[in-house]
Amino acid sequence: MVFAHHFGTGDLVDAWRTALRIPNVLQNLLGEGTLSASFIPVYVRLLEEGREEEAGRAAGAVLGLLAAVAGVLAALGVWAAPWLVTLIAPGFSGDARADTVVSLLRLLFPMTGVLVLSAWALGILNSHRRFFVSYVAPALWNLAMIVAVVGAAARGFLGTELILAMAWGALAGGVLQLLFQIPFLLRFLKHVVPSISTRVAGVREVVTNFVPVFAARGAVNLSALVDTNLASRLAPGAVGIMGYALPLYLLPVSLFGMSVAAAELPEMSRDRAAGARVVRERTERAVGTVLFWLIPITLGYIVFREEVMAIYRTGGAFAETDAVAAGAVLAAYALGLPASGTSRVLSSAFYALGDTRTPARIAYARILVSAAVGVALMFPLDGLKVGELGLGAAGLAVGASVGAWLEQSLLRRRLGGQLPGLSLGGSRVVRCVAAALAATAVGLVPRLLLPALHPIVGAAATILPVAITYLWVAHLLGVSPERLRRLYRRGWRR
Repeated sequence: MVFAHHFGTGDLVDAWRTALRIPNVLQNLLGEGTLSASFIPVYVRLLEEGREEEAGRAAGAVLGLLAAVAGVLAALGVWAAPWLVTLIAPGFSGDARADTVVSLLRLLFPMTGVLVLSAWALGILNSHRRFFVSYVAPALWNLAMIVAVVGAAARGFLGTELILAMAWGALAGGVLQLLFQIPFLLRFLKHVVPSISTRVAGVREVVTNFVPVFAARGAVNLSALVDTNLASRLAPGAVGIMGYALPLYLLPVSLFGMSVAAAELPEMSRDRAAGARVVRERTERAVGTVLFWLIPITLGYIVFREEVMAIYRTGGAFAETDAVAAGAVLAAYALGLPASGTSRVLSSAFYALGDTRTPARIAYARILVSAAVGVALMFPLDGLKVGELGLGAAGLAVGASVGAWLEQSLLRRRLGGQLPGLSLGGSRVVRCVAAALAATAVGLVPRLLLPALHPIVGAAATILPVAITYLWVAHLLGVSPERLRRLYRRGWRR
């Protein structure tokens, strides 16, 4: 909201989204998803076997190796910033956006190096079943950027100066995110001694697992960079409106896909010793939880996309036409939302079973299909205008959704070979869809009957009844998660 208020759409927004995307590749390749998949199963196994000292030494060696690699790559990124812009966003060549991206990268690459170390802290805490702290810590990163932008704007900063202030806030926020976790880590660091040795027990296994997961994350990041490259060739503003749609798309994936997958990975790793049936049952429960939340959000993002985009309409630089264009991109991304969320859980099941190569191979199939579909659609759709903005970015989003469904289908098929009898919902999914359709119908009533209101007030009047109706109908149909059912029962008894 703060970003949209001060920057709207345009060259500065394109520059920020591009600059943030490039070092994020480093963070994603070395950070949370990759490190968790390769490190947590090994670390948890050592702990479960009572080898706490060896587990600590392995964690210290992983920390040292990670710090060395992240530091070198961050320094290289700062040095190579001008060439990276030319490679990743060739459409920016010759205009002011390229110079702005270079300036931003020289602050955001060091930030990313710090965030990679924060991912190591997250891995340790998750392995010890401590999830809250490591997932609250990134709020400090966002908060630091908000404070930087608001403070700089209050002092009269505008344009490039203001966007650079936001980058300084991002760097400070990365440091805060890491420091916040340290007090909670201390109790688990008794045997942790940083080193760069690969001879420590378990480290070679972590490195061996890391390579295919790195390759899989590389595919995801390559896909993101390809999208940025392609979007830079579209009409100005395409990178920006994708940047407004993506956080809303990633929010439910993070809340209900990545969070469940992250919580289940240590438990699946422990369940592996009990056999395939136990891992399969845990996987099915996790997928059911994810789909319970993502199905109504998918439908809501498609039908009520402009109401959702009202979150950015605070009376600042983000206009109504910006909301319409970004809403179209969000709806295109939403088509793949259930697939993206469940794929996180299926990938965690592979990692827990010690198979890190299959998700990597499937990820590269996804990127090829996503790019092919996106290229086929982006230029025809860019001819459709909403104000001055083209809709070519929606074509790239459709490509991403098609790729997500391909990935989910392949993961499900291959995992079924290792976990016989695997089911991803069946009739339960049908009932979730029915509840979501009923809730959507309820949401259409205030949209049709209410007079013109402030965008955020109108959005709340539409979306809140949808959410309440879905939870109620889903409960009546018997598809609510067990913890939610217990909450209902306690509420009724009171």
